[in-house]
Formats: sequence, structure tokens, C-alpha cells
Amino acid sequence: MNDNIQLNEHNKVEYPPMHTCEHILNQTMIRLFGCERSRNAHIERKKSKCDYKLPTPPTEEQIEEIESMVNEVISRHLPVTEEFVTRDAVPEDVDLSKLPNDASETLRIVRVGNYDTCACIGTHVGNTAEIGTFKISSHSWEEGTLRLRFKLVEK
Repeated sequence: MNDNIQLNEHNKVEYPPMHTCEHILNQTMIRLFGCERSRNAHIERKKSKCDYKLPTPPTEEQIEEIESMVNEVISRHLPVTEEFVTRDAVPEDVDLSKLPNDASETLRIVRVGNYDTCACIGTHVGNTAEIGTFKISSHSWEEGTLRLRFKLVEK
């Protein structure tokens, strides 16, 4: 990393496979349901959860499709790369709505192959082959919010 680049301090250290999987899950939810990325996520090594705003509860078949699609993307062995850009050079497909008000002028853009692109200061694997198998352990839907609880199973 260039020593002249100043990014915001990160308040936690994620487990890179799970955090990278969160990127894939977010993009899968966008593609399947047209919703936004999760704004309420708890990402940990053993188990994690993400909430998504949906107008109706998904069917069991849709839950299975989420799991299947995430695992299909993981199986592609996509490279996970980063680039540093100033705010005025952010690619059009990057949503900045989750950035804090005090975000730095320089942003790190993380790409999971050609599947997902977002601004992120977290830690990631170098390739999706390092993630393992994504498993939804449970889910619930209440008042327009789908909560997915998930884990990674070693291959």
C-alpha cells in the first residue's frame, strides 16, 4: 500500500473468509431480490448474520437458491483484488451510501472477480477458493426484514 494513502481506521478485525463471503452474499441478494446490501451485519468466524429489507418473505426454494448461488460464485475461484481511488474517481457501480460521514478522501475498492465491487476497509481472502462452503443455518422474516444466519464449512 502506498504510504501516502490515508484510510479511516477500522474498528475490528474480521475473519477474512467470512467477510469476503459477506460481499458475495450481498451481491447475490441484490441480484436475486433487487434489495440493498445489508446495513445490519454481524460477521464472525463461527457464525454470522445479515439483515435485508424485503417486501415479502422469501420461499424455502429462494433460501436454497441464495445458498446455491453463493456457493457457485465461491467455486469459481475468483480473485479478490483492491484498488485505491479518490472520491471523484469511484467507479459508477460502487454504492457509497454506507460510507460514514467522516470517510477518508481516498477509498479502497474491493472486487470479487467480476461479481461484486464495493468500497470496504475490511480484510479479505485473495481468492474465493479460500472461503469454504457457505451454509445458511437459519432465517427469519419480520416486518420487512429478512435475517439470514450463516456459517462456513471447511471443504
